[in-house]
Amino acid sequence: MSGARPQPWGDAKPQDLSLIKELPRLRVEYRKDDRLAYLGHLEVLEAVSRCIRRAQLPFSVGNGFARRMRIQFSQALPVGASSDCEYFDLRLSEDIGPEAALERLRAVTPSALSPSRAAYVDGRAPALESWLTRSRWEVLVKDCSLGPERLASRIADLKRAGDLEYLRGEKVKHIDVASALVSFEASGAEGGTALLLDTRSSNAGALRPQILIDAALRLAGEGAGYDCLKVRRVSQAHEAEDGSLVLPL
Repeated sequence: MSGARPQPWGDAKPQDLSLIKELPRLRVEYRKDDRLAYLGHLEVLEAVSRCIRRAQLPFSVGNGFARRMRIQFSQALPVGASSDCEYFDLRLSEDIGPEAALERLRAVTPSALSPSRAAYVDGRAPALESWLTRSRWEVLVKDCSLGPERLASRIADLKRAGDLEYLRGEKVKHIDVASALVSFEASGAEGGTALLLDTRSSNAGALRPQILIDAALRLAGEGAGYDCLKVRRVSQAHEAEDGSLVLPL
């Protein structure tokens, strides 16, 4: 496997998981933009993994049958959404300077998935997918039939109601909008209505911007609609018990 290095415990399976937790854990921030915004999450995982191999980073691999790269990603983006702030944590089998690793990755990564920052983090920290519980989104609702005030009013109604039922594929899902939608702002924009959403994810799920907006338009009644959505995630953070936000880097 190109880029892999001999593991600290050789070919034996470590009985103590602390051996894995002590491996260097490099956190990388990267973007997802342009046409690559339409990649599915599994396709992004594969593309990033290939870039890591091309960069010849000394990544660690698991000791199972598949011998997979030890890498964790932040929560999946909706297909079609872009982002300034996606993250992955990569376990390394040896130390390498964060800036050197970043330079190697930039040299082999498409610009639409370009990494922007890298730093080492605590190897015993929780997995990114569950730890990053807050997201901020910029949304442009193009050719929206509702003005900013009416759309904001319907979103406020959904937040007061709390439970939102929606379909994902053929399955009926529920999300508590009162908890999942921390705050929102609506304003006029060229070509439509601009929204800034602050959302919270939990074990109960995450609130996707399109689900919220579609529900708001259904609530507005017949004839409410839009041409298309442009969705961009602009920040992610961990919400501490006291309500303060902890940034990934």
